[in-house]
Amino acid sequence: MEIFLASLCLLGTFLQCTGQASEFHLEGDYLIGGLFDIHHVSTPVYHDRPEANDCTSQQFLLPNYRRFQLMRFSVEEINNSTNLLPDVSLGYEIFDICSDIQSFPGILKLISVNGLIQTWGEPQKSLLKTIAVVGPFTSTQALTIAPLFMVDFISMVSYGASSSVFSRNQNFPSFFRTVHPNKDVIEVIVKIVQHFNWRWVAFLNSDNDFGSDGREIFMTKIKDTDICLAYTKSLTLQTNYTQTFKQIETQKIHTIIVFAPKMIVEALIDSAIEMNVTNKVWIADDGWSLNKNLPKKEGIKNIGTVIGVSQPVVTIPGFSDFISSAKSQMHCENAEQQIFCNQVCNCSSLGAEDIVTADPTFSFPVYSAVYAIAHALHNALQCRSGRCNRDITVYPHMVSTELKKSNFTLLNHSIRFDENGDPKFGSYSIVFWNHRGDAEEVGFYHFHPWISFFINNTKIKWYTNGKVPTSLCSVECPVGFAKEHIGIHKCCFNCEICPNGTYVNTTVDPYKCNRCEENKWSAAGSTSCQLRVVEYIPFTDIGAILIMVGAWVLVGLTLAMSVVFAINYNTPVVRSAGGPMCFLILGCHSLCSISVFFHFDKPTSSFCFFRLFPFILFYTVCLACFVVRSFQIVCIFKIAAKFPNLNSWWMKYHGQWLIITVAFVIQALIHLIGYSNDPPKPYNDTASYPDKIILACDINITAISCSVVLLVLLCSLCFIFSYMGKDLPKNYNEAKAITFCLLLLILSWILFATVYMLYHGKYIQTLNALAVLSSLYSFLLWYFLPKCYIIIFQPHKNTKQYFQGIIQDYTKTISQ
Repeated sequence: MEIFLASLCLLGTFLQCTGQASEFHLEGDYLIGGLFDIHHVSTPVYHDRPEANDCTSQQFLLPNYRRFQLMRFSVEEINNSTNLLPDVSLGYEIFDICSDIQSFPGILKLISVNGLIQTWGEPQKSLLKTIAVVGPFTSTQALTIAPLFMVDFISMVSYGASSSVFSRNQNFPSFFRTVHPNKDVIEVIVKIVQHFNWRWVAFLNSDNDFGSDGREIFMTKIKDTDICLAYTKSLTLQTNYTQTFKQIETQKIHTIIVFAPKMIVEALIDSAIEMNVTNKVWIADDGWSLNKNLPKKEGIKNIGTVIGVSQPVVTIPGFSDFISSAKSQMHCENAEQQIFCNQVCNCSSLGAEDIVTADPTFSFPVYSAVYAIAHALHNALQCRSGRCNRDITVYPHMVSTELKKSNFTLLNHSIRFDENGDPKFGSYSIVFWNHRGDAEEVGFYHFHPWISFFINNTKIKWYTNGKVPTSLCSVECPVGFAKEHIGIHKCCFNCEICPNGTYVNTTVDPYKCNRCEENKWSAAGSTSCQLRVVEYIPFTDIGAILIMVGAWVLVGLTLAMSVVFAINYNTPVVRSAGGPMCFLILGCHSLCSISVFFHFDKPTSSFCFFRLFPFILFYTVCLACFVVRSFQIVCIFKIAAKFPNLNSWWMKYHGQWLIITVAFVIQALIHLIGYSNDPPKPYNDTASYPDKIILACDINITAISCSVVLLVLLCSLCFIFSYMGKDLPKNYNEAKAITFCLLLLILSWILFATVYMLYHGKYIQTLNALAVLSSLYSFLLWYFLPKCYIIIFQPHKNTKQYFQGIIQDYTKTISQ
């Protein structure tokens, strides 16, 4: 049944188209099929019954006719060769498949034997005379007809089908091509776009398998690049180009990639000229970059600059002579010459020069496709020494097997195929449409033996008069600025300056301000971080030396005063100053001075501990002593007279030592609890200055607060008691001296606290040590030193009679 239907279809078309031999047919020992769209159906023709397309009534395509003649020339050249297929003649059966989807009569003819098609699965009764097929040109044509040839492993060597789907060897096991797949063309286009730093592009493609495949590959290729696909559109001859160009202008796109066949591109460019589309860079694929008509159109210069990817123009020796000879013998206008449907062309008006000078694109792919089949047949027939083994029955799959092994040189090109049937030879030229209307070569892209890319920028004359045009959604950010996305495209962004302490690394992530490491810093708008300056006060600092000398002087003074007081221990001045309590105060002063030395050099855990612990602990004892001493002064002169029992209890139970001991124990417990939970430790202060690291100590605020509260309480009590004694005898100025010392103490720490809140540099430790030293010197100089002066230089005031006289005078005064 299947055989009958196929035969009926062939018969229906065969009846309309019979005649004599033509240039579409050549007898030979082995036939090669040829599929060329010499004419093109712009719109599908629908029939209500099986009927072949009348290709001669459609638009004639001169470049495709040139390729058709190249196949004829190639076969004739091989037949005249004594090295390739020496005693075997090649023939051809060529068809004009003017429609992408309705050109089956010629295909059925190639896979039929005696007008019958062998159904799949039945025993092979007759041998196909067609061993392979050259063509077709477009991807859609190849996708339509390839399954019919793949069934019997009939080799198809396409010279123009570049869709990626044909690289799937499992689906197209006997499909080969001498033109590079779309992925290679797109690779070159992406290289060009990157070379000129165009990031905001439009991609216009034909609405067919070729164009859709190119767009998908382009989107994949630019995924990890800086290129953004701002606009894409599938084009047909019926597309509203006005709307397309309006959208491109709205989005401020200046680079347009056009991936479409010649007819669609011509309609697109004509519309661009008519609509006065200007200031654009047009990137052409290899299908129209060498177009002969468009570069010479009036107004083409106004649309901008056209650069493109093209196959290198390979001069084929002898082809011009063949065309001149053939044209003198052709009478194509005679329709009686055709022997089968669509094997005729209306080309009587063409001269040899027209054919030779037509668009040479895809010429070498046709030439190499015929030669690849011939070499495969040569190897299948085991041709040696000028003879071929005619006893070998050549099946199509044998040719396919030999094609996969192809390795021969043709016009200085090494013809080979990879495992998917794609070419492992060839290169691309990069061309520029100059002002003379020619496609001038300005660069290249070589695939083999290694990839190399080059563009001579000086040869391109841009529409901007020398300067490379830009195509950006957003102008590149200045140095030190990070990008902030706008919308969905990575090419559209705002620029935000990276603040202090951060930097932007445009090679890694231009959209992020990275924070510097703790030991580094950066100014606003930085692209890297610098090491921070580590600051601390060393022992060799002049300020540190002076303060440490002051501390040693203080220790020396306390020691000297202790000696003076010890020698004059039983004198009234020493007894009134506190007696044995004086030695405790002076000793604690010496111990407090230890803290001064630990405010300098690099802080360690022990340094941080001794910075405050000796001072706070022993200064607590000092203040407790002065609290007790102030209370005793007031008690002696005031409370004793009014509350004699309280004075007796104080003296009996040694209240002064009890108060001092309690204060010392409480302060020690506070330190013990606080430091055991969170001991002071060194830390790097990176917050105070962006470019510095201040080596400081991290001290438990809670422990310090409690200690300071106790000191403030003691200081307040001392001030209250001493102030109560302000009206004591003028010559007996113990209370006044303590009050003055306390005022100096309070003033010193208020000044330090103020500076501490305003300044956080390394010299804060110097100021801290100075405040500690000032606190110690205030009592030493204004309380103890005057008493030493009396002992040494005014001994007459250091007698019992003198003190008793002062007390008696004061008692009489307050009793009156």
